[in-house]
Amino acid sequence: MFQSYNGVYIKQEPREESGTSSSNHMFDAQSHYTSPNHENSFEGKGSATEAANGIPESSLSAGCSKSTCNELTQEEEFNETRNKEAREIKMEKNETRSKLGLPKKRKKVGKITDCFKQTKKVDRFNGMPEEDVLHRKLPDHLAENLDIVIIGFNPGLCAAYRGHHYAGPGNHFWKCLFLSGLIPQPMTAMDDYKLIEHGIGFTNIVERTTRSSADLSKKELKEGAAVLVKKLQTISPKIAVFNGKGIYEIFCGKKNFKLGMQPECIENSNIRIFVMKCYLINMQKKA
Repeated sequence: MFQSYNGVYIKQEPREESGTSSSNHMFDAQSHYTSPNHENSFEGKGSATEAANGIPESSLSAGCSKSTCNELTQEEEFNETRNKEAREIKMEKNETRSKLGLPKKRKKVGKITDCFKQTKKVDRFNGMPEEDVLHRKLPDHLAENLDIVIIGFNPGLCAAYRGHHYAGPGNHFWKCLFLSGLIPQPMTAMDDYKLIEHGIGFTNIVERTTRSSADLSKKELKEGAAVLVKKLQTISPKIAVFNGKGIYEIFCGKKNFKLGMQPECIENSNIRIFVMKCYLINMQKKA
């Protein structure tokens, strides 16, 4: 019997029905390899692989290959069984969900933060970097013989950017100033320079702009207090008003004092000192 492999005919002995062994499935290396015309016999000459003209020697000596015998290996059988079981389990789940009236596929569960309202970042300074705002300074509004000079810590970001005192969007200073009766009509931060006409001026202990007064160093505050004293002695207002207890604590270096008019004056002058509560605290308590 001749078997064709890639155009080469191989003479193969018939297999026995019973008593077969692995040797029965092997090709004999001494088999006859010949063309259809039975020319050029290679019996006993060279190896079976060379005679088969490119047929792998393993396929000649190890019997039928996987593709020839159509047999699954043990690993493939295991994978097929596992996949089959997975498909059956999935079908059972889908049937159960269908009976319960649930969709076959579950909806994708999002992150817990997806339910939070996302706030857009507000451009407070119209595209100007915060670093540039920090380099800005806020001018004083002072004149000689004023009735009141209101003293703050130092310029904040909004005040420095806009160039006006107490210009923050949530700042109640100007509302409180009108309710106190010190000005005849409501005014805003844009009108700060106009308060000189009403005998009121503005200045700060430190000129440097910061995000918070906590960013100021003790050295800056001490040097700023000395500059403030000279400034007040030069313009000689009637009253120096410290806007908040913390500001006056830093200025005088003591904590045991009461709010309101202080018994002492600015050194080497007749300028009275008044310490008022922070206007933000007052508004929060009234609300």
